[in-house]
Amino acid sequence: MWILMNPYHVFKYVPLSILQTMARIVAWVIIKMPRLSIMRTIHINMALIAPALSHAQKTRLTTDIIYHQCLTSIESIKSWAMPPEWSIAQICDVHNKDILLEGLANPNGMLAIVPHLGTWEMMNAWLNQFGSPTIMYKPVKGHMTNDFVLKGRARLNATLVPTDGSGVKAVFKTLKQGGFSIVLPDHVPDPSGGVVVPFFGINTLTSTLASKLASKTKCALVGLSCIRRDDGRGFDIYCYKLDDPALYDRNAETATGALNRVMEHMIKDNFSHYMWGYRRFKRIPSLGNPYRKDKSALAAFIQSHHATTSDHSDNGLSGNIKIDDHR
Repeated sequence: MWILMNPYHVFKYVPLSILQTMARIVAWVIIKMPRLSIMRTIHINMALIAPALSHAQKTRLTTDIIYHQCLTSIESIKSWAMPPEWSIAQICDVHNKDILLEGLANPNGMLAIVPHLGTWEMMNAWLNQFGSPTIMYKPVKGHMTNDFVLKGRARLNATLVPTDGSGVKAVFKTLKQGGFSIVLPDHVPDPSGGVVVPFFGINTLTSTLASKLASKTKCALVGLSCIRRDDGRGFDIYCYKLDDPALYDRNAETATGALNRVMEHMIKDNFSHYMWGYRRFKRIPSLGNPYRKDKSALAAFIQSHHATTSDHSDNGLSGNIKIDDHR
């Protein structure tokens, strides 16, 4: 019996507090190994968007990001292993809930904009209390992993559709019927599914899916994030009203650029909770893939880029970053 069980199911029996302690230990080990891929990715991302930060600031920020990303990963696995009621019970406060309720009441439907910020998987169960969303699902690598994640999400009220044309049509139909869907708009798309617009000041390929859905349906757009409390005991959900007219513009560059700006605002509120270990900037037209460039080529691009932009070179991050104490 135990031999046939998916090993991920053991997470069902381990208390969250113990899993979080394990995640902190893993994070500590990762931080001691600066040549790891995730460490290099974070360093490059910070160099691209915040070159004005001091070395000490970047070191502390990278440490903070690693801890949060490890915690998010283990909390997501725990959420998939548990029934939805468990995840719902972890939610302590919902900030500006009236924005969400107003969006859900929109006759044109609602599209939840959920960046890779905080423990978004924990929030899925909570959000599914409000209806039966249509959500696009891309299988993850590994049969056992995909089976585990798929079964976890299947416990929710959501209808899972593939990340192809048929899935887009299903989401569109749901919105036209006044329902709601959830989109993570900060994936790096295929070139055919994106446009090049700034994200934290860096021109990079960005998905147009959410913008096109908004333009065609005039649905409500609500930003959502699920942020771990400072004491690690529970999570708070933050709701953002996204009502900039540019978000609905028929021009893909205009609408997608506006969407990136509102995501920047959401991320800056809890900067180190964002998944900066993700290679978000791997399609920069004037550079190529920065994660495969040597140091001199990357440094030359950064110097040239920030010398010719009128924006602050640290995107206003210096005074907004909160560093947690993980000791």
